[in-house]
Amino acid sequence: MNETTLFYIIIAIIAFDFVLERVLGYLNYTWYSQPIPQELADVYDQEEYEKSQRYKMVNYKFGLLSSVFSFVLLLAFLFLDGFAVVNEIAYQITDHYILVALVFFGILGAASELISLPFGIYRVFVIEERFGFNKTTPKTFILDKIKGYLMSLILGGGILAAIIYIYSLTAENFWWYVWILVFVISLLMNMFYSKLIVPLFNKQTPLEDGSLREKIADYAASVGFQLDKIFVIDGSKRSTKANAYFSGFGSEKRVTLYDTLIEKLDEEEIVAVLAHEVGHYKKKHIIFNLIASALTTGLTLFIFSLVVDSELLAGALGVENSTFHIGLVAFGLLYSPISTITGICMNLLSRKFEYQADDYAKNTYSEQPLISSLKKLSKTSLSNLTPHPAYVWFHYSHPSLSQRIRAMK
Repeated sequence: MNETTLFYIIIAIIAFDFVLERVLGYLNYTWYSQPIPQELADVYDQEEYEKSQRYKMVNYKFGLLSSVFSFVLLLAFLFLDGFAVVNEIAYQITDHYILVALVFFGILGAASELISLPFGIYRVFVIEERFGFNKTTPKTFILDKIKGYLMSLILGGGILAAIIYIYSLTAENFWWYVWILVFVISLLMNMFYSKLIVPLFNKQTPLEDGSLREKIADYAASVGFQLDKIFVIDGSKRSTKANAYFSGFGSEKRVTLYDTLIEKLDEEEIVAVLAHEVGHYKKKHIIFNLIASALTTGLTLFIFSLVVDSELLAGALGVENSTFHIGLVAFGLLYSPISTITGICMNLLSRKFEYQADDYAKNTYSEQPLISSLKKLSKTSLSNLTPHPAYVWFHYSHPSLSQRIRAMK
C-alpha cells in the first residue's frame, strides 16, 4: 500500500461515517410522524406535541447543515494538506518535540473552535431560546468558554505532554504506561469531578433539611445505602431542562439533583429518580463502566502503538517525517470504524444498565412515580417519543421512553 491509497482510504472512512450518520438521521426524521405509543399518549397534549415536532424538525435541519459544512471543510483541509501546513507552522514556532505537539493541536483546536462557535451560539441563543429552554446569558456563555479553554489548555495539554514524554522514554511499550495513566486519571475524575470540576461552572449546595431530604434518607436507609452527600446544582442558570446524576464511590459518592428537577417533579418522583441512581450503584454499574472504558482504552492504545511512528501514515497526510502527533491524527481518522463498533457496544451495555436500574427502583420503591417522572422529563425537554430503532441502536445510551415503560410493566 502506498501513501496515495492510504489517503483515499482515510477519505472513504470519513465519507462512510458521514453517509451513515445522515442515513440514520434521515431514518429518525421519517419516524417523527409515527403514531405515539399507547403508553405515552398522556405525555403531550396536542399543542405541546406540535411544539415537540417543530423542535425536532429545527434540530434535524440545523444538524444536517452543520454536519455538511464540517464534512466539506474537513475534506478540503485534507486535500489541501492542511495537517502538513499546520505541522510546518508549529515547527516554525518551536522545535521541542513536546511543544511542537502542543502548538500543533492548539492551532487545530483554535481553528475548530472558531468554526464551530457560530453554530454553538445559534443553537443556544436562537434554537434553545425559541423553544423556551435557554437560560444562559451572554456573560455565562463567554465565561463557560473561557473556563473550558483554560481547562483544555491545562488538563488536556498537561495530559498530552505527559503521554508524549512517556512515549519518548519507553518507545513501543509506551501504551502500557499511558494506559495506566489514563485509568488513574479516569478514576480520579470519577471520584472528584463533582468536587473539583463542577464548581468551576456551577454552584452546588447541600439539599436543605425538609420533607424531601427526609424521604430520601428514609429510602436510602431502607435499602442499606449510606448517602450523606446530596447536592442541588443550579442547572437553571443555563437551561430549563432537568437532570440528576450519581458520581463517585466509597466515601466520595454523592447524588446531584438539578434545581430544575426539584422544580418540575414532586417529592415521590424525585425519590424514584434517586432510587434509579442508587440502582446504578448497587448493581456496580460505575465499576463495570470503568472496567469497560479501561479495556476499550487499552485496545485503542495497543493498536495505536503499532502504527504511531508509521511513515506511511504521515505521508498519507502529506507530512514527510513521522512524529507522535501526526501519527495520533492519522490514527484517529483511521480508527473511526473501530470506534463506532466500540461505541455501539458501550451503548448496548449502558442500555442494559438502565433497564437494571429501573428494575431496582421499581422493586425497592415504586414504578409509578418513576414512570411519571420520566414522562414529565420527556415532556419538559420536548423529547422524541418515536425514535427510529436503528438510531436508538447506534446512538442511544438509554432505552427509549416507551421501551423503559414497557419493561417496567
